[in-house]
Amino acid sequence: MPKYMFEATYVGDGIKGLMQEGGTKRREALTQALGSVGGTLESFYYAFGYYDVLGVFEVPDDASAAALSLLINSSGNVNVRLKPLLTVEDIDEAAKKTPSYRAPGK
Repeated sequence: MPKYMFEATYVGDGIKGLMQEGGTKRREALTQALGSVGGTLESFYYAFGYYDVLGVFEVPDDASAAALSLLINSSGNVNVRLKPLLTVEDIDEAAKKTPSYRAPGK
């Protein structure tokens, strides 16, 4: 199952909600959202800096990941960025491919 790293920043009412509910409730909400598309949460951490939350989850496909991202971002309370995670075997396969490309100005 594909894995994705997420980076999330609470904004506006999202910060107020976090302060009222606490971190555990927000993790539970994400776990439930992932379960609704057949996914699971692998890790979930709060952090200092631009991103308030970082973690990794699995979902069955890119469409499920995109659906979650769209839904969460549409709330206006959280900005989420997803990054697909590739295995070392994925990179091995990529290294065997020979795409055609011409750099600009060449």
